[in-house]
Amino acid sequence: MVKLAIAGGEPVRSKPFPKWPIFDEREAKALISALNSGLWGIGGSRKREFEEKFARYQHAKYGVAVTSGTAALEISLRALGIGCGDEVIVPSYTFMATAMAVLYVNAIPIFADIDPETYNIDPKSVESLISDRTKAILPVHIGGRPADMDALLSIAEKNNLHIIEDACQAWGAEWKGRRVGAIGDMGAFSFQSSKNITSGEGGIIVTNNEELYIKAWSLHNCGRLPEKAWYEHYLPGANYRMTEFQAAVLLAQMERLDEQTEKRMENARYLNSKLSKIDGVRPLKEDDRVTRHAYHLYIFRVDLEAFGGVSKAALAKALQAEGIPASVGYSKPLYKELFLEYFKKCPLSCPHYGKHIDYSSIKMPVTEKACYQEGLWFPQYVLLGSKEDMDDIVAAFEKIRDNLEDLIKVSKSH
Repeated sequence: MVKLAIAGGEPVRSKPFPKWPIFDEREAKALISALNSGLWGIGGSRKREFEEKFARYQHAKYGVAVTSGTAALEISLRALGIGCGDEVIVPSYTFMATAMAVLYVNAIPIFADIDPETYNIDPKSVESLISDRTKAILPVHIGGRPADMDALLSIAEKNNLHIIEDACQAWGAEWKGRRVGAIGDMGAFSFQSSKNITSGEGGIIVTNNEELYIKAWSLHNCGRLPEKAWYEHYLPGANYRMTEFQAAVLLAQMERLDEQTEKRMENARYLNSKLSKIDGVRPLKEDDRVTRHAYHLYIFRVDLEAFGGVSKAALAKALQAEGIPASVGYSKPLYKELFLEYFKKCPLSCPHYGKHIDYSSIKMPVTEKACYQEGLWFPQYVLLGSKEDMDDIVAAFEKIRDNLEDLIKVSKSH
């Protein structure tokens, strides 16, 4: 009799999925070349080369390579003049950095709900939250899937708002053939170790606006201006510069990005077709306007009633036991994170703001369903596997569906 691995049976698979990060002699040669140049930071050419190459890749005119995706968001907000008492609308289903960047510039994150079919920020929710304090919308292209930029641009234009794209999971992603990041005013990308191209840490800002580029460049480089004197400082900048070593690695990583992206998309389409046939599993809705999906995450939905009413965590553990690296993803809405308490005095209760924010009273039903009941993830490296690897994912779900008694029994014992 077949038993679930979590109940002591044999797992569907024991071999690992592709190991991440992927690198070869190209990264090694690039690092040695940067080392031998003697120009490890300021003065080298690799950072500038990467900025220009990545900006072009994202259909943008300008790029500023920085220390992290969080820094890219913060600098973008500062370059747009967003600060004390300003409100920025952000999705409630995202990593903490999206809201932290807003708080770091003494502005107020206002949390919007998400679309149940895409898990991206819901334009209708955004529109309902606009006030006389709102200065910007900060959509996240969650998992590498572009948000509804048509609707968001329309809202921004109608209300004279800025758009900063959190594209930290969306390298090469396209909305109607246009790559994300510079569709709005500015965009931020991350190159942290889990990301689809990585230098361990790092980030970049992209924009098509020369004035914003100069401001961002100054803010990331101690307040200096391009072509001006070294010890003249025009803005209250700091040192957020990417190193030559990071840029060298990223230039090598970019060489395989398109091939890997196509592989992820191919495998995601295959999984969508297979998993949609399993009772209780629903891939996110496809949209013809998303002409390229980066798939940093493969996000899908489950109906827990179809899995015996167990918790989302229990289902994820069952998949993990079968050799499938499933994740529960964000386990709570961002507005319920404890770090917000740290900012209660300032800026949330700052007299300059003049309003009262009580995040404990917020309830975003779609986000809460995604966090508590519905949303599961596979990391991007899973999608670099073979068709046989994808079949193992499907087989694991089918095995769990065929052995719900095991799942329920183990779940109750824990």
